[in-house]
Amino acid sequence: MTEHEQSTAAWSPRMSDAAANAEARRIIDNVYRPTAPVRQIPTYFKDDTPAPPFGDAEPVHQDDRRIVPAWAAGVAVASLGIGAGTTGIGCGAWLVLKGFASMSVTGVIAMGALFTGLAFAALSIGAAISRATRSVSKAVYNGPVTKNTHVTTHTKGAFARSHTHLHN
Repeated sequence: MTEHEQSTAAWSPRMSDAAANAEARRIIDNVYRPTAPVRQIPTYFKDDTPAPPFGDAEPVHQDDRRIVPAWAAGVAVASLGIGAGTTGIGCGAWLVLKGFASMSVTGVIAMGALFTGLAFAALSIGAAISRATRSVSKAVYNGPVTKNTHVTTHTKGAFARSHTHLHN
């Protein structure tokens, strides 16, 4: 009979106080029975090897046990960079808007020229990209291609003038 079966068989709703106390004592004694000590894992390491009296010490292997995985550290660094960039953009926008609040007519014209220049640069870049992608030929030629070129040269007169004609 297992220990659980013994404990359930020993208990009944009509148990006397003495039997109930004995059963409770037995359960408590089983729970608090001393067990073999659990091996403790050290939380520190002290290197007792003596340092050499002169020169360099031999390297000691140290296990790499990082708390944070490398990918998480990379994400954290990227987040800091994005945050710093966003802060810079926000400060720049604040300065521009503060400047707009106290602008004169000359300042408005200067800002208009700035935005016009930016728009012109964006338009130029877009046009260059459009032309660069359009210059690719989509024609596909099948079969032999021959090119017959016949050149005739005529030279006449005392003041020798050449006339070259290209016949395709």
